[in-house]
Amino acid sequence: MATLAQWIEGARPRTLPAAVAPVLVGTAAAHALGDSDLGLAVLALCVALGFQVGVNYANDYSDGIRGTDEDRVGPVRLVGQRLADPANVRTAAFAAFFGAGLSGLALVALSGTWLLILLGLLALWAAWHYTGGSKPYGYRGLGEVMVFVFFGLFAVLGTTWTQAHALDLGALGGAIGCGLLASAILVTNNLRDLEGDREAGKRTLAVRIGFRRTRRLYAGLLIGAFVAVGLAAIAHPLALLGLLAAPLAWRPYRLVTDEGTFGPALLPALAQTGILQLGYAVALSLGLALS
Repeated sequence: MATLAQWIEGARPRTLPAAVAPVLVGTAAAHALGDSDLGLAVLALCVALGFQVGVNYANDYSDGIRGTDEDRVGPVRLVGQRLADPANVRTAAFAAFFGAGLSGLALVALSGTWLLILLGLLALWAAWHYTGGSKPYGYRGLGEVMVFVFFGLFAVLGTTWTQAHALDLGALGGAIGCGLLASAILVTNNLRDLEGDREAGKRTLAVRIGFRRTRRLYAGLLIGAFVAVGLAAIAHPLALLGLLAAPLAWRPYRLVTDEGTFGPALLPALAQTGILQLGYAVALSLGLALS
């Protein structure tokens, strides 16, 4: 029987900045457009957090029953380490998705953005099929692309649209930046697990391209996120405040790009990349809001 602490760790709290950051930036972009709404922002945050926790439990369940998680480094694996019944972990994932769905329905109803229901259904499909189903796309090297789309483009632009009913380069730049940093978190995770994934037959992007190219990809994602600040600044010059988060990139960049760093030694880089994403979102949001 898993303890409460193990259930909390199984929810992967270090990944939650990937859910918080796009809502912050999307709300700030709506404010820059002249129409932000705190209540709608809270609902958007509930949607994002529900999906993030849900996908973490869903991955724990699906990887666990496939046997992928039997020999892992990093956070607790409820199913892989036989700490919890797989059915209970699956139920926890569905409960998180259900909460996200209720919040999403309230969000679209109050904002009148009914088209977003379709995007929500797509997000639900993507959350489950990352490692679940008969052909999980996470096992085919597509995880980073989907994270960029759903935790970057959809999350930021959807948040802005529900509040301002408009989009601009500020929102687009923020969406690209948040998506790239969310992908960087997954790249770090998959770099850490590369050897284990290769042995288990999980063909993540890191497994496909190898250690050196994965490290270069991580560096490119960080650089791209700060280039995206420049895109947002075309519409709102004060968005350049997002560059204030650049020093937070130094420590994880050094760890991930060091070719002598493997496995558990990459664990600090995961937390540091999450801190970078949150700091980036706060700095960029401040610039957008002041605009």
